Amino acid sequence: MFSSRKQAGRLPPCPWQLPIMGSIHHLIGDLPHRSLHDLSRRYGPVMLLKFGQVPFIIVSSPEAAKDIMKTHDSIFAMRPQSEIMKIITKRGQGLVFAPYDDQWRQLRKICIRELLCAKRVQSFCAIREEEAARLVKSISSDQAHLVNLSKKLADYATDAAIRIITGTRFENQEVRDKFQYYQDEGVHLAASFCTANLCPSLQLGNTLSRTARKAEIYREGMFAFIGGIIDEHQERRAQDMYHKEDLIDVLLRIQQEGSLESPVSMETIKFLIFDILAGGSETVTTVLQWAMTELMRNPTVMSKAQDEVREVFKWKKMFVIKETVRLHTPGPLFMRECQEQCQVMGYDVPKGTKFLLNLWSISRDPKYWDDPETFKPERFENDARDFKGNDFEFIPFGAGRRMCPGSLQDGNRGS
Repeated sequence: MFSSRKQAGRLPPCPWQLPIMGSIHHLIGDLPHRSLHDLSRRYGPVMLLKFGQVPFIIVSSPEAAKDIMKTHDSIFAMRPQSEIMKIITKRGQGLVFAPYDDQWRQLRKICIRELLCAKRVQSFCAIREEEAARLVKSISSDQAHLVNLSKKLADYATDAAIRIITGTRFENQEVRDKFQYYQDEGVHLAASFCTANLCPSLQLGNTLSRTARKAEIYREGMFAFIGGIIDEHQERRAQDMYHKEDLIDVLLRIQQEGSLESPVSMETIKFLIFDILAGGSETVTTVLQWAMTELMRNPTVMSKAQDEVREVFKWKKMFVIKETVRLHTPGPLFMRECQEQCQVMGYDVPKGTKFLLNLWSISRDPKYWDDPETFKPERFENDARDFKGNDFEFIPFGAGRRMCPGSLQDGNRGS
């Protein structure tokens, strides 16, 4: 692939490369999405980079994103994995990193119709409100001391997510901290360097990689932890016949009914819970922490946000949350893989090409956003754009078939 530009057809512009390393040196000195954003200003919104042996096409414009996630959505429905994520997910168990096949379609249907349908998400409103009240009470009780707001927001997001999934919060801070350790370690491993990511031909590099061994240890620990959560849940349910159905109840019911084309194993249930916890806890924590950071940086905006809270009809529009995820996309880089030869923005794309969509850069495009680097929630007062995957200049959770299913209900969650 791309061994000869003449044979490959019309390819995107390519910054100069180094032997073996390829284009990696262009990313040194800053966060990858920022470095790629700066490169796109010089080479255009579609460019070809090579990370070691692996070529990537980098996309940094709404038009190119629409080509991939709408025009050719079925061709780009595969989400490639790093070698580390292959280890953690057992080569695509669960939903987020599953191959685009019948099993993925079945799990996606379960999420949209059962786990994250509007009626069920709305039924969790009381849980979110109770946990928000606990957060406010916790902060107000510490008025005489410095407050670690990041930690309190993480505890809030964790407790809300775990109650929605299991029906109860963690029994103590030690267990909560253990979960948050696994959560942080998972993010760290997902973003970590592994020799095999850059040089797939060097299988020995992956075998001997310390990071790969850490990923195996992490997977065993995390899924033993989730298994313990399920076991405790089943013990409680055996003693309590009258309870409100939570997400574990839903998954176990679907498994026992046996009405699906492919049976849902207990391992699949664990991976689905892992995916939901990551989206419902880690992502929410990140967004809330950035929102509070921006509000404290901007006292005038903070005052307006307080007015929004007091006027419920405005709060439901979620101006602050929208602007937060625009400026601070929870996952700034989004990967896709081309399953058939096609064209994107007039460039020829061979089958198997990996794409990296810079959602962080797309949401700061001055062509679509006035003063794009400034935190201005009021920009959404008369702006109907939303993050449901239809406005390609504002896709913090992706778009198309592989869009985060939970984001379709984030309006209910945020309220």
